[in-house]
Amino acid sequence: MLGLNSKLRELEKLGREIRVGLIGCGQMGRGMISQIESMKGMRVVATADLHTTFIQQAYIKAGVNEQSIVITNEIEEAEKAIEQGKVIGTVYSELVTSLPSVDVIVDATGVPNIGAEIAWKAILNKKHIVMLNVEADVTVGPLLKKMADASGVVYTGSAGDEPGAVMELYDFADAIGFEIIALGKGKNNPLDHTANPASAEAEAKAKGASPKMIASFQDGTKTMVEMNAVANATGFLPDVAGMHGPTGTVQDLPGLFQLKEDGGILNKKGIVDYVNGVAPGVFAIISTDKPEVHHEMNYLKMGDGPNYILYRPYHLTSLETPLSVARAYFHQEATIAPWAGLQAETVAVAKVDLEPGSRLDGIGGFTVYGKLLSQSESSSANALPIGLVDANVVVTRPVKKGEIITFDDIEQEKESMIWKLRSLQAQSIEKPAVKTKPVLV
Repeated sequence: MLGLNSKLRELEKLGREIRVGLIGCGQMGRGMISQIESMKGMRVVATADLHTTFIQQAYIKAGVNEQSIVITNEIEEAEKAIEQGKVIGTVYSELVTSLPSVDVIVDATGVPNIGAEIAWKAILNKKHIVMLNVEADVTVGPLLKKMADASGVVYTGSAGDEPGAVMELYDFADAIGFEIIALGKGKNNPLDHTANPASAEAEAKAKGASPKMIASFQDGTKTMVEMNAVANATGFLPDVAGMHGPTGTVQDLPGLFQLKEDGGILNKKGIVDYVNGVAPGVFAIISTDKPEVHHEMNYLKMGDGPNYILYRPYHLTSLETPLSVARAYFHQEATIAPWAGLQAETVAVAKVDLEPGSRLDGIGGFTVYGKLLSQSESSSANALPIGLVDANVVVTRPVKKGEIITFDDIEQEKESMIWKLRSLQAQSIEKPAVKTKPVLV
């Protein structure tokens, strides 16, 4: 089988290309446009963002001639421009998801409700959907995957995002028969549950990023959500609520991620976690019951055992997203998807004391942060998933700082798209009995 690079070159030789539609032209989207302009056989032909100047700047910085950028909200004009070899920008995401000439949609909005709606519409239009929106995926991904399967298209997370990078290690280790003890990622800043857009403003400005996005990394929500996606893909669960989050070097991890009776921190095997000190890397802790394999791992300088680490020291976020686009297009395969169903839940925890009438402001805001629980723990607590938190959610009774917010604590003024999909998911999808990826034939 030819590699993706060879397939892309062949496609270009035939005078064709994978036509990508992008929603969201922030930092991730801009980087992806530039990366794809350097590739063979693929192009971002349509981009939607509320600020069309961002779209124009992104294409120009990627090397696209300004005269080849058409800003339009009309589908006929957009289709004509694409057929002429031009690219289009629009303020309407619906235009991009409905364009007949677009093959694959990428959601790079980072907003759970918007991402859920984009994926829903992409699948209805029978287009592959790549999610750079883990928050939406962990909330309604099982339903969206079921829809995509029924429609004959691919629903997938992105290569380069940490869950996708972890999944590559998992697939490798699982395929060659290792026992997988733990899957995880590094966290590159100290955990601060009180972080908010105001406290994160200086760092955000220095990095050219959104203060809410930076706050969501600092308060731990992003880490919880990312490992939630891995849990839903593999069936691995947090060992304790919120995960352990130890500090250590790469060399420390095989010893740390052992059972407590063997000198480690774990109550059980098959867990997801994060580590302070190994960012921006991702890892898998593996073992074996075969003496000859232990001998070979020792010979290969993988350590003394009984546990070993597979470590990838980088993830290139949206710059790797084109690999997921190509895999979906050529092979109809997902990089990462919730094959195991809803196994874990990132629940909303109060950042401050909340009084009746308090309005929740979402991920990376001033009111809540996320904490990863197993789905059974979340269900028993009637906990509110972080992906359902938006400005339509109002607190109806006092919630103390550090307490999990439950459905009993809130009311919804207006039902958003992601709430509708979550309700449909609860009605239509039962927890699967088998927690493994399907065998590809």
